[in-house]
Amino acid sequence: METILSITNLNKRFGSVHAVKNVSLEIQKGNVYGILGPNGSGKSTTLGIVLNVVNKTSGDYSWFGGTMQTHEALRKVGAIIERPNFYPYMTARENLELVCKIKNINTAKVHEKLELVGLLERENSKFSTFSLGMKQRLAIASALLNDPEILILDEPTNGLDPQGIHQIRDIIKQIAAQGTTILLASHLLDEVEKVCTHVLVLRKGEILYSGRVNEMTSNEGFFELESDDKRVLKSVLLQHPSIDKVIDENSKVLVYLKSPLQASELNRYLFEKNIVLNHLVKRKNSLEEQFLELTKK
Repeated sequence: METILSITNLNKRFGSVHAVKNVSLEIQKGNVYGILGPNGSGKSTTLGIVLNVVNKTSGDYSWFGGTMQTHEALRKVGAIIERPNFYPYMTARENLELVCKIKNINTAKVHEKLELVGLLERENSKFSTFSLGMKQRLAIASALLNDPEILILDEPTNGLDPQGIHQIRDIIKQIAAQGTTILLASHLLDEVEKVCTHVLVLRKGEILYSGRVNEMTSNEGFFELESDDKRVLKSVLLQHPSIDKVIDENSKVLVYLKSPLQASELNRYLFEKNIVLNHLVKRKNSLEEQFLELTKK
């Protein structure tokens, strides 16, 4: 698979602050990558370095397999790393046509991109009349005018209302479905889980996890059980060699594993111990639960 961006042992210091610590990441064509972490985790700094607007302290990165210089490679990149900045007295169409003129892009792309982000009906409305969500969608349209190989978004839904968030996420999925590689930074677990195929979890500039989103959440998971006698249930559960710990949660008991155990095996084991279950569900840890577990460690 073609490598779009390769980051190796990237470091950035701001005085005594080590903002990015030995970050490495491979961005493969056609995937949606999320850099996930709280504010101050080094997400925006990492994006700024690869976009050549922040100088690295050490480490390396290369675009498109190192076949071209950064300034040349960035012509094939679309990015939004700051708040949308357009002329307020110009219409959506006029603003995008100006971007085309500056970047030497055919203005025929304007209609196509406005349609993609759902702003075609407002193409003749002034930018000053747009909501924050519409401004963000116009910024995405602008970043797509050159049909980039990769689209980079820094906190794309920050400050938006639920409807605006939903619209931006749908657009990201649509862009990804057309084959564009996407790299987005976010502090929202829900956002990464819903739109990304891969995730890099950062905390204070350090990598806590790097890999596929579904592999991060496809751990052994846990069981949710309920029976008439919770005390006896817990006692018997703790005797099973595959069970690590048992936790009370209201009327239910949560069972965490230290080795694989099928629901049917657990049910049979309890039945043989004269325990009949009223409720048995196997759940997997959400990305949020995994993230909290990672940051605890």
